[in-house]
This record gives sequence, structure tokens and C-alpha cells, in this order.
Amino acid sequence: MALDRELGPLLALVGTWEGDQGIDVAFSNTRGEIVETPFRERTTFSPFGPVENGRQVLYGLDYRTAAWRGDEENPFHTEVGYWLWDAADGQLMRCFMIPRGTTVLAGGDAEPDSRLLSMQAHVGSATYGILSNRFLDEFARTTDYEVTVRLGDGTYTYEETTTIVHGRLTDVLNHTDRNTLHRVGEGGPHGEVSRAGGAR
Repeated sequence: MALDRELGPLLALVGTWEGDQGIDVAFSNTRGEIVETPFRERTTFSPFGPVENGRQVLYGLDYRTAAWRGDEENPFHTEVGYWLWDAADGQLMRCFMIPRGTTVLAGGDAEPDSRLLSMQAHVGSATYGILSNRFLDEFARTTDYEVTVRLGDGTYTYEETTTIVHGRLTDVLNHTDRNTLHRVGEGGPHGEVSRAGGAR
């Protein structure tokens, strides 16, 4: 792959991944309580770059994730976005959107050979922040997000916490997700790699 030297710690994620050991801990609106839900997941990462912003040069991964409970046909969670690597500043970023109307740009320090990746975002931050639609801002406001990823040999494990001020709870909700995924395919499904910011 021509981008091997440019992707830094993201190189280990290129490909298609699946995992069925997921656990989602979240508030169930139908049950009115916090529940723990097992899930299976599929994620694809397709490399791209460079993206040039003046002196800043980014390389990254276009990614798509879907998660299903049990044998259900339609996923209960999807997200699309980018993982980005800024080698000059040693910054790793993950920007994504979920179809409930929430957008997150998380970031953190990393080295080119890092195997433990950590990123955070906070509502109101001018750099690594969180945006929600008006309904969610009033009734289920996301205030913080953090994710830790451990890269293995053909596997990766993540743990993430989304802090939510939920209108039906007296305390803030720490909505957590974790899973271990295994590489099941090389490359990604999005086609030709683009120089200017994404697969075409």
C-alpha cells in the first residue's frame, strides 16, 4: 500500500473487521432503565490522503460502522466518519456522525508506532468538541466523549464512554460500549483511494 509510511498508528486499522463480543450499557427509553445489551459489529477502514491545509498535511481512514443486537436484520447503531493522523503535530483525530443528529470530533496525542490510542471530546470546546440537534441538547445532552483503542495482531479492542445529561435520570449517564474486533478482509469497500480527502 502506497500510504503505509504516512498513516502512522492508523495503518494497523486498515481493512474490514467484525466482532461479536460487544456490550452496550445505555438507557432504554422503552424500559425506562439502564440496560446492558450484547451486540455484534462490522467496521470498515479505507485509507486516503494527503489532505493539505496550508502547512498541515493529514492522512486518514474513511470508516463506517454498524452494530446489531442478536440476529436482528437492521442495525441499532450506525456511524460514518474519518480517523485522521497529523504526523507533524502528533495528533490523532476521530470525527464522526450518528444518524440521531450528533457529531463528534475527538482528538489526542499519539506517536507513529502507538498501539494504545486515546481520544477525547468535550461540549463547548473550540477544537475537540461535540454538537447535538436541538431535541437531544434539551433531553439527552452529550457533554463528554472518550475512547481508548488497543491494537493487537489482527485484532483491536475499544472501550468508549459517552457522558449524557439525560432528562429522565437524576444523575448523568455514562453510556459505555466495548468490543473486540478481528480483521476479516484487507483494504476497504469504498473503492479507489483519493488524494484529496476520501475514497471515491
